Amino acid sequence: MRKSIAAVALTLAGVATTLAVMKYRKQPDDMTGEVALITGSSRGLGFILAREFAREGCDIVICARHAEELEQARIELAKEGRAVLAIPCDISNQDDVERMVDAATKHFGRVDILVNNAGVIQAGALKAITLQDFVDSHAIMFWGMLYATFAVLPQMRARRSGRIVNITSIGGKASIPHLLPYSSAKFAAVGLSEGLRAELRHEGITVTTIIPGLMRTGSYLKALFKGNEAKEFTWFALSDNLPFLSMDAERAAHLIIEATKRGEAERVISIPATILARAYGLFPGVTTDLLGIVARLLLPKAEGVDHYAVPGEVARKQIPLIRRKILDMFTILGRRAAVRFQR
Repeated sequence: MRKSIAAVALTLAGVATTLAVMKYRKQPDDMTGEVALITGSSRGLGFILAREFAREGCDIVICARHAEELEQARIELAKEGRAVLAIPCDISNQDDVERMVDAATKHFGRVDILVNNAGVIQAGALKAITLQDFVDSHAIMFWGMLYATFAVLPQMRARRSGRIVNITSIGGKASIPHLLPYSSAKFAAVGLSEGLRAELRHEGITVTTIIPGLMRTGSYLKALFKGNEAKEFTWFALSDNLPFLSMDAERAAHLIIEATKRGEAERVISIPATILARAYGLFPGVTTDLLGIVARLLLPKAEGVDHYAVPGEVARKQIPLIRRKILDMFTILGRRAAVRFQR
């Protein structure tokens, strides 16, 4: 009984605090003329964010591993009327990251906003996952974030101004079954982002942690699937595209821009993500056990499979034709997003 009363009290206190912050939070800044560097920005959310920062009056630096995709994105973004610099970069390579930041700084004179967005998704049961999958996930979503942050910090400290926006995930608040390498990297990213805000705020540098839920960017077609690839692809594709579970990526980008302009500490994107984050915060054990039940009852097994990962586009073709057509009907919003956002 006492635990229930305490939980209710904590919930009410949280609601009251949220309302107070919303009422008195900082008014949005004008970002016109600032230089924004967005990692992983040749497609998907990174591409949308680059476009939205351009519409806010920012000059843009985009980076990604594949030069051809990056050039296509640059051509599209240049239509917004702002300067766009495209630099091929492997965000998991520290030398590459430092070279990219140096080139951006020489071209524009500075980097005012860093958006750490680059990421990779690997879906599969733990039996199909290897240690290398964890290494690969952390290399991009933790070390890549840290490399880029350390590369821009000297100039931001010298100016005593700057914004760092870290795109993490609800998977960094509650670990999602069959996404263990992804979730573990995102947990590390959330911890890093929150610690950076605490340490850098007195130096005039604002760090904002973004906690998105599922978004319709077309990412399910580029995600990597292991184990029973077709079945893993099916559950992930449905989760990533059904309207209630997932959010329109452009709407998410607008909320991220707003949080950036206000210098918010954290912004959770989407109602399902907010519910899960609150539930885990109040009842971590119960929430984890419930996720375990979901995994056991609804997610595919991985017995008797190798450890080879295939992209979503390949996994989709492994589904029998009739089932694939039915799945395509339910994921039509995601396929449209893939076309719109350079997927």
